[in-house]
Amino acid sequence: MTWLALFLLGCAVVDLVAHPQRRRVLAEVCGVGAAVAVGVLAGQTELGSVLALVVIAVLVLLWSRAVAGALRGGPSWLPLAIIGGGVGLGLLTSGLADPVTGPFASWWSGLAWPLAEAADPGRALLVLSVLLVQLSTGNVVVRLVLAVTGTVNPVRSPAAADPADPALELKGGRLLGPMERLLILGLGLAGNLTAASIVVAAKGLLRFPELSSRKEQDQVHRLTEYFLVGSFVSWLLALGSLALLAG
Repeated sequence: MTWLALFLLGCAVVDLVAHPQRRRVLAEVCGVGAAVAVGVLAGQTELGSVLALVVIAVLVLLWSRAVAGALRGGPSWLPLAIIGGGVGLGLLTSGLADPVTGPFASWWSGLAWPLAEAADPGRALLVLSVLLVQLSTGNVVVRLVLAVTGTVNPVRSPAAADPADPALELKGGRLLGPMERLLILGLGLAGNLTAASIVVAAKGLLRFPELSSRKEQDQVHRLTEYFLVGSFVSWLLALGSLALLAG
């Protein structure tokens, strides 16, 4: 799944570098550059792989532009379709990619880590990309799903935000989301996926005071819906990443 890993890596770098109030040119250059550079270092230099790198670069650029469009009030479903299509295309063509070789494979094999001995360079590249996706791209996907489902519109500018917006009440989710996804992913890779249920239960208990606060009932319902939809999408992203790594 080398090409899939490179696509996810590019999207992750774009979202990590991008700033919501600035143009995304720098982020796009970093994301496309990271995907292409790592692909070349991973030995993807045959004609078919070079063409695949071009397609990956275009998809990463489309993802960035679609997210930027959603931030400006455009369709929130479009970036979801692009990243979903990119993942699907990566899965369908997973058997066509060249094995990971070159400097990346040499570097990975030379690491004096038990993990480096247990995992081949191709799987290591996929794990690295999936981990990076959890940090920022996961938050972007959650926000887009919230907007598409009409739960809340968290892609508007802060100045135009509704004071009663649940996103302003539960702002900690932007930090808790990546942390819980990384924890679930780490527990799953360690073979302790059952322990992830503790994370789910703990988050619900810690958020309970906010969800049952003495405010208007309508606001409580909005907070609860925002919490449930956002949390389930976040958890599904982590579990879906585990499924990719298990493939």
